[in-house]
Amino acid sequence: MKFHEALILVLLASLARTSTVAQQGQSPVSATPTVSASDLLTKPVGANWPSYNGDYTGRRYSELQEITAANVAQLHAAWVFHPGNSQRLEATPVVFHGVMYVTSANDVFALDARTGRVLWHYQRPISAGLLDDAAAHKSRGVAVWQDSVYVETDDAHLLRLAARSGGLIWDVEYADKAKHYGATSAPLAIKDEIIVGTSGGDSGVRGFVAAYDALTGKLKWRFWTIPGPGEFGSSSWPGKSYLYGGGTTWMPGTYDPDLNLLYWTTSNAAPDFVGDTRPGDDLYTACVVALNPDSGKLKWYFQFTPHDVYDYDATETPVLVDTDENGTTRRLLVQANRNGFFYVLDRTNGRFLEATPFVSKLNWATGIDSGGRPKLSGRIPTAQGTYICPGIDGATNWFSPSYNPDTGLFYFIALEACNTFFSRPKPFTRGETYYNTGTKRVPDEGSQKILLAFSVPNGKPVWRYPQLGRGDSWGGTLTTGGGLVFLADDAGSFEAVEAATGRPLWHFYAGQRIDASPMTYAVDGVQYVAIAAGSDLFSFVLPH
Repeated sequence: MKFHEALILVLLASLARTSTVAQQGQSPVSATPTVSASDLLTKPVGANWPSYNGDYTGRRYSELQEITAANVAQLHAAWVFHPGNSQRLEATPVVFHGVMYVTSANDVFALDARTGRVLWHYQRPISAGLLDDAAAHKSRGVAVWQDSVYVETDDAHLLRLAARSGGLIWDVEYADKAKHYGATSAPLAIKDEIIVGTSGGDSGVRGFVAAYDALTGKLKWRFWTIPGPGEFGSSSWPGKSYLYGGGTTWMPGTYDPDLNLLYWTTSNAAPDFVGDTRPGDDLYTACVVALNPDSGKLKWYFQFTPHDVYDYDATETPVLVDTDENGTTRRLLVQANRNGFFYVLDRTNGRFLEATPFVSKLNWATGIDSGGRPKLSGRIPTAQGTYICPGIDGATNWFSPSYNPDTGLFYFIALEACNTFFSRPKPFTRGETYYNTGTKRVPDEGSQKILLAFSVPNGKPVWRYPQLGRGDSWGGTLTTGGGLVFLADDAGSFEAVEAATGRPLWHFYAGQRIDASPMTYAVDGVQYVAIAAGSDLFSFVLPH
């Protein structure tokens, strides 16, 4: 028996009495309340966690404060759920009025968020003939709107399910898997639209963001992240190269309802590691784009890594932060980018404000100029191999950051690591991944994950919490009104640290690598914290 299976059996046995006691005097979850526009606009979130990042800002901050630095050491597992069909869950659960929705591959589950009891289960077989990430059947979660649940499948279908029963209402194919599109993201519900993106940036596809009518499933608009012939930026994409230029959109974006702007990030250009066939900046890869959600029209863009040959996707969450400067509110967008720099932008117009390196191992650029462009060092992948930092996994990656308005700190997991990058030009071939070779680890050189806290007003680090492990965890962060930061550490544990100082306070060893980001919710006034670890979903609570 594997360690984590034994652990779960012990937990279930110990929880049997606790679960029975916890349910005394509680009515079972039955009716499914309607998710209104105001529910989705709530900021910050509290009892409900109605979207992938909690609210539209991407802050992953909850005002819940039952769990604090003073009592977090008493936190224990309330329940464990094993959905099956995935050994590496990447989903963040969504919770609304005591019902939790979570995905595993193409399956969707509705659970009683107090107990983990299954209310319904939508099953769909995994798809064959996929490439790259889609072939791993990753799913990061759902969107909820009115009385429906929306999910992207591995082969880029958007499904609408009945929130009460899990019954399929409609199924829309929004990208062609025969062209090697896939999907791994959670959708985003805005107004009466469901916004989706694609994976497959290294499979020879043309990236896009699209909006579908939440009621009918009809396409409302599509924004192509690779310009077509004659469009602005098309000079980077001669001939038919725009059709397989990458720039996919495989993480959910954020939204400012006051500005009515949708912020979505894009992945690397294709082919990776060799840029000769795509001269220039390669718009709109490695970018954040600001779109009008009603029309899909581009308002502004900012490119973090022009002409990327390092696989430095910009798909990390674009977090919306407001700060005060001499009585004036600054509307900011901040991102810890895979290329190793922490960026601060004016989210009203995309103007670059500042960038700060957040890892020591950084040699592809020597800094960022006053316009936001990198000052290149000249290090690029070669046939013989070039030592480049950050490495292929980036200085951070898609796992979620968080921002606490009480501390003014932005929290994210960084990776100190380098690789040897190799290049070998190869023509695009349908049905094969579009990598122009790859990378290797440097012998006898270690890597390390670090939880960093950055001050947003000045873009500087405040504290750091180094991790023990091999640098291969992929878990994110959550911060709360209780003065805590929850994180998936690099040793297979779920941890809580003090938000102001990084002082470690509590940990739970899950016995599995964690590849997901945490969330929190409340039912009947009781706060829970949940995270997927390996093939299981854990929910934690204080003694009651």
